[in-house]
Amino acid sequence: MKEKLNKLKELTAEIMDIYNAAQLLEWDQQVNMPPGGAEQRGNQTATLQRILHTKTISPEYSKLLEELVASADELDPDSDDARLIEACKRFYDQRAKVPPEFTAEWYKTISLAYSTWEKAREASDFKMFQPDLEKVVEMRRQFAEFFAPYDHVYDPLLDYFEPGMKTAEVKAIFDELRPQQVELLKAIADQPQVDDSFLHIEYDEQKQWDFGVEVITKYGYDWERGRQDKSAHPFTTGFSVNDVRITTRVDPLFLPSALFGTLHECGHGLYGMGINPAYERTPLADGASLAVHESQSRTYENLVGRSMPFWQHFYPRLQEFFPAQLGNIDLPTFYKGINKVEPSLIRVEADEATYNLHIMLRLEIEIALMEGALEVKDLPEVWNTRMQEYLGVTPPNDRLGVLQDVHWSSGYIGYFSTYALGNLISAQLWETMIADIPDLTDQFARGEFSALTEWMKSKIHVYGAKYKPQELVQKVTGSQIDPAPYMKYLQTKYGEIYSL
Repeated sequence: MKEKLNKLKELTAEIMDIYNAAQLLEWDQQVNMPPGGAEQRGNQTATLQRILHTKTISPEYSKLLEELVASADELDPDSDDARLIEACKRFYDQRAKVPPEFTAEWYKTISLAYSTWEKAREASDFKMFQPDLEKVVEMRRQFAEFFAPYDHVYDPLLDYFEPGMKTAEVKAIFDELRPQQVELLKAIADQPQVDDSFLHIEYDEQKQWDFGVEVITKYGYDWERGRQDKSAHPFTTGFSVNDVRITTRVDPLFLPSALFGTLHECGHGLYGMGINPAYERTPLADGASLAVHESQSRTYENLVGRSMPFWQHFYPRLQEFFPAQLGNIDLPTFYKGINKVEPSLIRVEADEATYNLHIMLRLEIEIALMEGALEVKDLPEVWNTRMQEYLGVTPPNDRLGVLQDVHWSSGYIGYFSTYALGNLISAQLWETMIADIPDLTDQFARGEFSALTEWMKSKIHVYGAKYKPQELVQKVTGSQIDPAPYMKYLQTKYGEIYSL
């Protein structure tokens, strides 16, 4: 057993090295690569992914995994070795059922699709992107078929990002959540609206960047193991626990865009940096799931970054950066402004009370695409109609509507629901953390965040992908994913802001 485990680790290390090299090419495409390199980058990525695929499903690796799975009952089921075998088996299964030629074609397709999306988004012209997206959607349908039988065609896509989660489970959670959020929004709509006009004026881009860097440094982001760059859509990528990179984007006419985008991605980055170093070069050196990852980013962005104690410490400093814009804006006014609830067009800039509705809209569209009930060519019309139905706003163009998210160009169909699930998990973790550290918010007011990050590291980060998401949430909070704490959080916070 020991000899076979060592061989598994040796082979897996090579596989994960190739995997991370391919990820590095994708990071470079979104951050540094000139637009003209898209076609060749697609070929490079496809070649690496084909090599990765072939190595993962090789007879040697397959046989070794089969033998270790068969004898895994000799190990403590909660041991790192037992969990490693399980994670390697999942990594293997995701590839063994998919032909290598399909994998190579897929990565070539999404590399080109991303480049086209960037151009289409800039031009606000969905028809430029439509042929690429049609191919992406068709290939995702083919991908799902490799994992048949399934309860729903969307299940294999969801499971890829959220291990063990079923479409029916997500629908049930959202069905419970949606009417409560709609009721809260109606109550807020009946109250006088807060003023956030001071956020929609010119703010120097470099100063926005510098302030964000200052904040996330206090959060604990390690610049010896991380960096921040600009990208069309903020994201985080980790190639090692010692190489975790975040990006942001800066809007000179809207302060919250870079500010909260930076805090959000820092939450992801801290997760990557906090994983047990012993998991390096294995599938365990990853988050438990995208929803658990999102729980981290939403905590650092919203539960902390939009809280009054946080700004009791940081607002005087922000005023020093922007005296002309904020010198005459007091803290209560600023706090209400950054927490204003108002249906908006852009998901990543949506307030906490409306954000989940953006996700539900996208989930329904993705399911319809996979079922064949919706054609890609009809997406702009359907998007605009549902935005009006869900949020009471209609995008004036494709850039602010159907083209706003990067995910479909990257093939990430199945991803969106993890954002809303992450919101729910964040509130559950928050309740547990406050019970463990009663003076936590007092620490924020003093500019102290080490207890927050250390708690997250010891309860969530260090385990990497050792536990399945529901298993990890249960382990830390005592219950599986539950909408109740999140609704309680929203009702309490916005009840105070809007005097409900």
